[in-house]
Amino acid sequence: MKRIGLTGGIGSGKSYIAGVLEKMGYPVYYSDEQAKVLTDTHPEIRAGLISRFGTNIYSEGILNRKELAAHIFNSEPDRNFVNQLIHPVVRADFDRWCAEQHTALVFNEAAILFETGAYQQFDATVLVIAPHELRLQRIMERDRCRVEQAETRMKSQWSDEQKIPLATCIVMNDGKSPLLSQLEHVVTTLLNLS
Repeated sequence: MKRIGLTGGIGSGKSYIAGVLEKMGYPVYYSDEQAKVLTDTHPEIRAGLISRFGTNIYSEGILNRKELAAHIFNSEPDRNFVNQLIHPVVRADFDRWCAEQHTALVFNEAAILFETGAYQQFDATVLVIAPHELRLQRIMERDRCRVEQAETRMKSQWSDEQKIPLATCIVMNDGKSPLLSQLEHVVTTLLNLS
């Protein structure tokens, strides 16, 4: 079984690509979604966030995601702290999940695979890219935010130019390039990696 990191900047459409891969028969572990579950339930994560941000970071046992987002989008030290706290727990959960899968390829969908160095733990990586303006539009529609907020979120991640040299395969999700033929080529490439 090959473990494949699937990533792309905010608004690139990586979750949509993950859904297509699932329809093609390949299991996808959604790191960001699973991290949300673990931030609410995992005792080590809860203790770490409370010690850094205070008890108000949780409300009725649920993480106050807006408050946490305000910290991590505006402070690199806070963002690094949160990443270093959460990512090892999510990685261990992914290992547990992989042990339950029985396919030649499994995908781990994660927003900041390259930024955290986690890409090095995979057999290969797939990077989903899209034009800047299209990504902005997608973020504003999805998150109902202004262009300035969307730009800030994009700037908190690496640019596509920083990620492309590290990617094994690239998928252009611009609404024009045919996705299925790109993904069939990607899967073939990944299956043939030694």
